[in-house]
Amino acid sequence: MPNHIRREEIEAAVKGHNADYVEVRVEANESTRVAYRGRELDDIGQTTNLGGCARVCVKGGWGFITFNKLDDLRAKVDLAVQQARLVGNEKTDLAEVKPVVEIVKPYIVKDPRPIPLSKKKEYLDQYNEIIWRTPQIQTSSMRYGDTHKHVAFASSVGSYIEQERIDVVIGLAVMARDGSDVQQANLSHGTLGDFSLIEGLHAEVEATAKRAVAFLSALYAKGGEYTVVLDPILGGVFTHEAFGHLSEADFIYENDRMKDIMVLGKRFGGRHLNIVDGGAVGGLRGSFKYDDEGVEAKRTYLIREGELVGRLHSRETAAKLGEKPTGNARALDFHFPPIVRMTNTFIEPTKMSAKDIFADVKEGVYCKNWYGGMTSMEMFTFSAGEAYMIRNGKVEELMRPVVLSGNLFTTLENLDAVGDDLDMNQGGGCGKGGQFPLPVSNGAPHIRIQKCLVGGK
Repeated sequence: MPNHIRREEIEAAVKGHNADYVEVRVEANESTRVAYRGRELDDIGQTTNLGGCARVCVKGGWGFITFNKLDDLRAKVDLAVQQARLVGNEKTDLAEVKPVVEIVKPYIVKDPRPIPLSKKKEYLDQYNEIIWRTPQIQTSSMRYGDTHKHVAFASSVGSYIEQERIDVVIGLAVMARDGSDVQQANLSHGTLGDFSLIEGLHAEVEATAKRAVAFLSALYAKGGEYTVVLDPILGGVFTHEAFGHLSEADFIYENDRMKDIMVLGKRFGGRHLNIVDGGAVGGLRGSFKYDDEGVEAKRTYLIREGELVGRLHSRETAAKLGEKPTGNARALDFHFPPIVRMTNTFIEPTKMSAKDIFADVKEGVYCKNWYGGMTSMEMFTFSAGEAYMIRNGKVEELMRPVVLSGNLFTTLENLDAVGDDLDMNQGGGCGKGGQFPLPVSNGAPHIRIQKCLVGGK
């Protein structure tokens, strides 16, 4: 933490208030960015940021303020107390947690901070050259970023925690054109504290550019119901978007219909289906030691052997639903209060090989990667980044990207096979409550779904 803010000041600021609960977060971060639009460098720079926030609960009402100057922290907390008193008219009910005092060092494999900005740009120059030597490329975009964040947290429970983390991300989109026909292919990667990922993407970048061109001559899939196999990236996105958000307890307790549907003990799939979320799963972009309420990260089963057994909590949602906190209260940065968010969400592998998953498919569609998607309650729509026909157990010709849609609960029932090749996607970020992009990861082995609706032509 910067020298001009001391632990004693932060701890003193949360004590002695006429409030049920008080917390303060102070955050310092340094970030680097490089971005290209087409052939041209669009943005490059390094920034630093320092600020904090105070959150207070009085009679169930919350007050929250943010600040960029760290002087007189106690007065800032007093202002949050005044806000909370304006709205509080119930009993404050927060799940109990033990006080923690700990300094958590960052997870680092290869630190990006000592690497000159010019060297980071050099890698993107190489990747841009690869893209633009590919015939029929119309335009492209590419971005790189790394962030070092140092957060100090103190609460009236008696906790004082400092944590550091280093995020590294790169993403690119390539558009190819033939007359009025434009097709796109994407690539995104992210890591926790490992710049080495950025150094060896030459072959993947080339394959992405060539795939955008290949889509121009690919055929459309015929729309209808198919047996569908999802690769680990799309399987992870499905798990996160379609099921993970429904497992966030703030969504459940605020929605009477979902309370009736998401009942613990209810069966949603076969015994081969296990879905987990956990910040305690180490070395991933959704990993951390303590959440933004000072609760230790857990490894939480959401579905175990097809049965709903858990959900994701803050201290407040855990108390409201009579369950235990799971360490899932997260804030994007000091501008926001923590809300219930996913961390690393994935389907656990089984002993079934990917080869066996394909073997029984007479005619189906193999879907890889993703463009985007949307969910509305239990209904979902996802765009696969790549699609291939499956015939008699073999992956055949490339198709134009397809759209998958359906009902989550019916789809989970039709998810009849899970592979042994779990892989985690760390290139994206999660959005909720105006907080985007929060670092998360998601993944799955290859999974097979019967009777999945595929939108083609």
